[in-house]
Amino acid sequence: MQKQVPLYLYTGPEFGERDEAVKKVLSGLQKQYSEIDEHYFYISETPFNEIMTILQSGTLFSNGVFVVCKNVELLKKKEDIDMISSWLKNAEPTTALVLVSDDISVDAKLEKLVPPANRIKFWEMFENKKLPWVQNFFQKNGYKIGEDASQLILDLIENNTQALASECSRFFLCFPKEHEITEEDVESILTHDREENAFTLFNQISDNSVNAHTRFEKGLGVLQKIRFSKESSSVMIIAGLASCFRKLILYCKKGDSAIFGKTMQKQYAKAAQIWSVGQATAILADLASTDMEIRSGGSMMEDVLLQKLLYEIVIKKGARIQSIQSE
Repeated sequence: MQKQVPLYLYTGPEFGERDEAVKKVLSGLQKQYSEIDEHYFYISETPFNEIMTILQSGTLFSNGVFVVCKNVELLKKKEDIDMISSWLKNAEPTTALVLVSDDISVDAKLEKLVPPANRIKFWEMFENKKLPWVQNFFQKNGYKIGEDASQLILDLIENNTQALASECSRFFLCFPKEHEITEEDVESILTHDREENAFTLFNQISDNSVNAHTRFEKGLGVLQKIRFSKESSSVMIIAGLASCFRKLILYCKKGDSAIFGKTMQKQYAKAAQIWSVGQATAILADLASTDMEIRSGGSMMEDVLLQKLLYEIVIKKGARIQSIQSE
């Protein structure tokens, strides 16, 4: 019988399905060995040799060790990859190392170490799958929902199954089973009564009834609230803003037909008076660049880079300012 290699590589932006796959690996270990030590690390924050020491040393108080490393697109040093290769030669079946990245690809030498069966790319749902996913989620929980209300949810929530499931579950606390969710319900629950996130941040900075400096100041306030909330991840903030500006470009080209829901149409009409298609395109490039800066630089400058990004979006309308040096 071929030995199971306890190394896994899960990449891509579909956080919900990806996290379920990670849990499945942990569950498999727990079924076999009962008590398992769990450790979660970001490559940018913990020296890799410390991570490998924990994986190799085991524990006196449990039967196995389960380690998850995030942001592994940053794992490129030969000595780090060699450590994994050496560990694999004598890896205990009671251990597992799961490598996770929001990116699709990682260093080729790292990927080669992982058996093909243990590599999975979790792509964002195809556009034609999103609407059925939302409708099916409500139906299997005993609720009805129409196409317009479903589309409005997709316009308001980051389109990965983790975020969608979390936000859609809020309706089940507010309405009895068999209730049909309407656009008004969606606007009430997700617009008027929700924690701050990337989408409420976009709503704040696209309020054309006030000047740019006021929008920037209020946007900073929303950003600070997000950073203290459960949705504080810079990855989620940037991905959410990118989704909004992609929709803005679509709205500028196609008008109201590109956006479902009167509230959302009004919001994007306001945003279209602030940013042109060219400026929105430049902002998308700025979002991608800031995402890379944060991933490569760790958490030390994260808040400063997010504030700089917001300034470039609101005040500079997509124009970059000089890069910030940490030293």
